[in-house]
Amino acid sequence: MTEMNPLSEETMMNQDTLDTARQREALRHTPPRTREELKAYVKTFLDVDVPDVRLCPGHSSPMDYLWNSFAIDNRLSIKDDSLGIAGSETSSNSPPSSPNHPSSLIHHQCSDSIVWANRAGGKTELAAIATLLDAFFKPHCHVRILGGSGEQSSRLYEYLVGFLRRGFEESLAGPVRKGGCRFANGSSVEVLTQSATSVRGTHVQKLRCDEVELFDEDVFAAAKFTTLSTDVCVGSMELISTMHRPYGIMQREVTAAKEQGVPVFKWCLWETIEKCVGRDCSRCPLWGDCRGRAKHAAGYLRIDDCITQMRRSSRSAWESEMLCIRPSSENIVFAEFDASVHVRPVDYDPNLPLYRTLDFGFVNPFVCLWVQVDNEGTVHVIDEYIRSRATIDVHAKEMKARTPCDEERVAATYCDPAGAGANDVTGTSAVRELRSLGIPVKYRRSAILEGIELIRRAVRAGDGSTALVISPRCPRLIEAMECYHYPDNVRAASGELPFKDGVHDHPIDALRYFFIHRKRPTQSASRRY
Repeated sequence: MTEMNPLSEETMMNQDTLDTARQREALRHTPPRTREELKAYVKTFLDVDVPDVRLCPGHSSPMDYLWNSFAIDNRLSIKDDSLGIAGSETSSNSPPSSPNHPSSLIHHQCSDSIVWANRAGGKTELAAIATLLDAFFKPHCHVRILGGSGEQSSRLYEYLVGFLRRGFEESLAGPVRKGGCRFANGSSVEVLTQSATSVRGTHVQKLRCDEVELFDEDVFAAAKFTTLSTDVCVGSMELISTMHRPYGIMQREVTAAKEQGVPVFKWCLWETIEKCVGRDCSRCPLWGDCRGRAKHAAGYLRIDDCITQMRRSSRSAWESEMLCIRPSSENIVFAEFDASVHVRPVDYDPNLPLYRTLDFGFVNPFVCLWVQVDNEGTVHVIDEYIRSRATIDVHAKEMKARTPCDEERVAATYCDPAGAGANDVTGTSAVRELRSLGIPVKYRRSAILEGIELIRRAVRAGDGSTALVISPRCPRLIEAMECYHYPDNVRAASGELPFKDGVHDHPIDALRYFFIHRKRPTQSASRRY
């Protein structure tokens, strides 16, 4: 038997292959230290090329989210633009071909984050990658996956299982099970169902909520208390979804994010579409929205597929699901309300009559709007006061303080007819109390739909004109105009009443009382007690 020469070409090739395999495995277990290393790691070991170009003002790239999710546990000082948080001024000024990296550094105190992205925008796949990175590189990091449905949770977990099969099996401590898996370093991943009972229990470090727009409110409320930090991992909750509805969980959380310091990573079709090469822009159906953005893209969505989807959908759904411009308005009462048209600075004009209009509430909010009508008939809402859990005397004092003229010059104060009813405990009424405090009020009974139609006509008349302007000082009324909606799964029809959610209906009711009285002022009731 002939012995193999240790320096033979075949032996050397085998040794080179073995060395390469060892180097690859060593690299697999080396945590990425920079954004660029993380992107290369995901491409090398998971065969996913994460898009890293921002093409719309204020948007992020998918890589911005992944880097933030991975690096947050290191308490790093990260460049603002390297995070690409939606709404940051630096990202909106980035050139279309590549991200810009300013020298300013910021420290993000909030470990939570929100991902608002388009359909097929890679949200679920990226969440699976983030989950693998957490469990693989961070010992004793426990991750829960909670989807808007059981199917959604399973999809994210299936992505994770697929990634594990790319050479990460040896890092597991036992078999991959349907409800989760455990890692040799003490980390674990668990898939939860949509129930408050399953959400409650042991604390975890990472909670990823996929398609949070579809969550049950009770489940979402319970989920907020499940994360807990350790010496290795920061407790964090990630909300991931397309924004379907202007009155859903996603809209509410995105609105509150700025005040709470929660970063929002927002991207749309243009950050995830493939690069456009060799197409005639003038003949492309996407040109009206694209305007050449796709020429600089670096995503994976096929252009032809996007064109097909655009032709299948309504404009409202396209803007909501793919462009992430605004939530769908298909179930909204005032679908033609447009903040860019109907919201602008408008101040008190002493030459015009001033009106106040009220909707009563205690647990539900008490609402007062200050309204004027100009010589062209345009209604100006110049201010708002909205407060819960306060008595009528407190409201009256605030109303007087905020009224920009003497009480004698207020043309009229209109109110909810229900305010004339006597309280079972006090024996008096809101109307009577206001009267005793020097604020005479008028009211008349009317159908809800009558007032809604009058507001609709002011938002946009049959000839396309508008007769409603709301001051930016009225954020709650503006939000109500955008979010007041019909019950889910019910299209607006003749006689269908909007949904009373206890939030958006009260500012609309106050506005409705003004329009009712403006239409028929002589039929108002003004009584002395």
